[in-house]
Amino acid sequence: MGVRSIRMPDVGEGVAEAEIVEWAVKVGDLVREDQVVAAVMTDKATVDIPTPVAGSVLALGGAVGDVLAVGAELIRIDAPGLPDSRLPAAPQSRPQQEEPTTSPSAKPKAAEQAPAPRAAAAEPPPEPQKAAPRQPEPQTGAPRPPGEKPLAAPAVRLKAREAGVDLRFVHGSGPAGRITHPDLDAHIARPPEPSKWSGRAPNEAVETIKVVGMRRRIAQNMAESARRIAHFSYVEEVDVTALEELRAALNARASEERPKLTLLPFLILGIVKAVVEFPQINAHYDDENAIITRFGAVHVGVATQTPNGLMVPVVRHAETLGLHACAREMRRVSEAARLGVAARDELSGSTITLTSLGALGGIVSTPIINRPEVAIVGVNKIVVRPVWRDGGFAPRKTMNLSSSFDHRVVDGYDAATFIQRLRTLIEQPAALFIDTDS
Repeated sequence: MGVRSIRMPDVGEGVAEAEIVEWAVKVGDLVREDQVVAAVMTDKATVDIPTPVAGSVLALGGAVGDVLAVGAELIRIDAPGLPDSRLPAAPQSRPQQEEPTTSPSAKPKAAEQAPAPRAAAAEPPPEPQKAAPRQPEPQTGAPRPPGEKPLAAPAVRLKAREAGVDLRFVHGSGPAGRITHPDLDAHIARPPEPSKWSGRAPNEAVETIKVVGMRRRIAQNMAESARRIAHFSYVEEVDVTALEELRAALNARASEERPKLTLLPFLILGIVKAVVEFPQINAHYDDENAIITRFGAVHVGVATQTPNGLMVPVVRHAETLGLHACAREMRRVSEAARLGVAARDELSGSTITLTSLGALGGIVSTPIINRPEVAIVGVNKIVVRPVWRDGGFAPRKTMNLSSSFDHRVVDGYDAATFIQRLRTLIEQPAALFIDTDS
């Protein structure tokens, strides 16, 4: 038998480990050469791992969610006709085999002594035999403790589902508390007392989901940001009536070269202009070395919901882009993130992040900063409100900017002044297209 050990490859420059996010095979499966057997994730890239040989799967190197070091065994395959790939030697029972040769007289003693424990173990105690004919008694009351799943055969589970019985409430008389068909029949024959109130039966379903892959990476990053950054949020209402009128006029003349615009490209242009006056906002903070790095380039991360969770593709050098160019680039990197084909540099290196839930944006939010950045601008939904203007109330389109800042780096006054500057640019959209340097 030719046993081949397929080890975790180096799936990226400088990567020391990778997480198993999916198995395409299981033990006992036959695989062909170059067939994908697993998907692993490192940083924000997911890579398919093929097998270089054909054969039968003998063992898997870990479960979904396990993190393996580069070079660790990923999968073991029996490849007939090929030499073994020198796996770590399995423990041998050689000392037991050599004992009769070094001590021949020990063999008869071992032969005489070996059957004794077997006979003792095979001899059933009398009391369980007497208790076996007892009929199972149904029990009601509190379910099993959380996390303790009832033991039952598939046929019993199917019968319970059809009868609408929650097996957590059924007493099992089998080995280790296993629920048998007589247990279930007895429980159905004597169901628990009905509730005194009418209405739908309570839903006792409990689902356990292991957090792996991108979802685990997102959880770790969010927890680390919340733990290490001194967040504070600042909310301001913005009148976007003029901006929405401009957007509608531009979209009325949309073409393939100039597609329809959302609100976000306008906000990116506003951020680009505002951070020129507030460079401490467009920065990173290395809290381990106490170093603030301010950037001339404005690389805007756009928080994007994808099938794999929240990702932040980056519109790089937004300070060089016009309105439609910015819109096209934002659409391109966001779509790449949703399809899972974004390159590494398209998902990293942002200097400030823009986040929006669109129509679901609510009234106020408290976004978490994308560490090591020091600011994130959040956009809430647009609503029509009566606003006092020119001696009377007028319907105006308004929205809130809910933004968060790192208070270790950004003072409250600077954050408020930055948002007020951004507000002015949005409420007077012509200012977005005026080059103040000329």
